[in-house]
Amino acid sequence: MLRPHTVIIPVLTILLTAAACAEHDGAGQTSGEKIGKAVARIVDYQSARPLLWSTLYRDGGETLYCGQRFGERKAKNINIEHVFPMSWVTWHLQCGQREDCRRTSDKFNLIEADLHNLWPALKNINKARRSYPFGLIKGEKHLVHGCDFELDERGRVVEPRTQARGEIARSMFYMADEYGLEIRKRLGKVLKRWNREDTVSAQEQRRNDLIEKIQGNRNAYIDDPNLADRLRF
Repeated sequence: MLRPHTVIIPVLTILLTAAACAEHDGAGQTSGEKIGKAVARIVDYQSARPLLWSTLYRDGGETLYCGQRFGERKAKNINIEHVFPMSWVTWHLQCGQREDCRRTSDKFNLIEADLHNLWPALKNINKARRSYPFGLIKGEKHLVHGCDFELDERGRVVEPRTQARGEIARSMFYMADEYGLEIRKRLGKVLKRWNREDTVSAQEQRRNDLIEKIQGNRNAYIDDPNLADRLRF
């Protein structure tokens, strides 16, 4: 469970402005303008990782896809999942492979480090998900015993547990809106449904509050889930 606590942020891990990332997002506002509103942004993923564990999950929590609980000292089989896949981002930015993008694109580094998109996950589930989009799969063939996560290799789609679907949808909406990234129409339709069916929990709100303290901005789709109804894919 996420608990309110004082957040101590190492100065060297944040970026006070991000004007270098100005790129139009299709809504008449540049991504740089949106990013510039933030009080502080995390410079890169290597800085974001320790912040995630030491602030958002300092007292433990649960994995996104399986709901597996972990304590202050997380198990070695848990790592960090980017809900909006980074391979989709490298394609959108046309900056090359992931390591190439880290070297050449300030915008990629900000996107990769955004805490609103980072969630704890079991390593084997994270690996199995790859960069597949989310969707609904017929039947109930779970990939791992005790975890309601399904994978259709042939259809290249994954289905998460019902309790995580709202968080996933709102993370995806935020990333698309904040950085001008693309969500395909078919996926967008599924995510809108999940956003309606799996409403915002107190834990999700607390996580949003903590992220605001760390990187200076909020996920507006958590504060007002009805915003998703205006999205067009």
